[in-house]
Amino acid sequence: MRGELNLSEASLENAIILRNEFGKTWISRLMNMSNEEIQEFCEVKMGSKSSIMALQRKLQRLDDLKYLRQSSPHNYIGQILESLEAGKHVVIEFGSQSNMLSYMLATNIIARRIHASYVQKAERFLQTKNVSDRPRPLVITIEEAHRFLDPATVRQTIFGTIAREMRKYFVTLLVVDQRPSGIDNEVMSQIGTRITALLNDEKDIDAIFTGVSGGQNLRSVLAKLDSKQQALLLGHAVPMPVVIRTRPYDETFYIEIGATPWEEMPTAAVFKAAEAAKADLGF
Repeated sequence: MRGELNLSEASLENAIILRNEFGKTWISRLMNMSNEEIQEFCEVKMGSKSSIMALQRKLQRLDDLKYLRQSSPHNYIGQILESLEAGKHVVIEFGSQSNMLSYMLATNIIARRIHASYVQKAERFLQTKNVSDRPRPLVITIEEAHRFLDPATVRQTIFGTIAREMRKYFVTLLVVDQRPSGIDNEVMSQIGTRITALLNDEKDIDAIFTGVSGGQNLRSVLAKLDSKQQALLLGHAVPMPVVIRTRPYDETFYIEIGATPWEEMPTAAVFKAAEAAKADLGF
């Protein structure tokens, strides 16, 4: 959170002093400390009063995050891990919490737990060679990826590590972005397969072809794509670059996949779906 909260090196060093003293509750303890208590703490623990007061002031922004609680009766991240283990898709939706502080804090906590879990599972499988210990392959998808993978942020988050190292732990990163030039070059070079729609910005075009052999020759192909439904597919998934056209997601598509029209669904099923949607939104 250093970048989002604009924390100085001195603030980080004093945060370590606080953590060593108070353990996992150091943030809540700091938030409730008076100026006199901070002064007394600094005299005993050799901390900097000004740095700790600045840290306390900047951490006040965490109070604006509606999803944060002092404690939780339910292990939600554990539930996410259980769902992934069961082969279920998990979508993290922030709703009204659209500021970068919310994104960076929540996604890093969740992704770090997933990272640690998969590293542990993969290492156990590599040791035992037991098929039952083999982790279920996982794809982590990041929308607006430049927010998490820009050069200034990528080394402060877990996503750079996932992009560079996690394939050997059965985890793949799927990056979705309209501004690929904002993504760190090292991360872009690690992306094996790319699906690229029409781009107009030269910086974005250069980023897409980072580390791609013959990228200059593909620029003319990219420039001729239709603005809708066409994309250039290149990388590990195909033997050579190819232009693809996506199918329309219309009534024919949903009929072919066997979806039941909304108006034909039983009333009980509609009511159940509505109640589930309300529960997901917190009503």
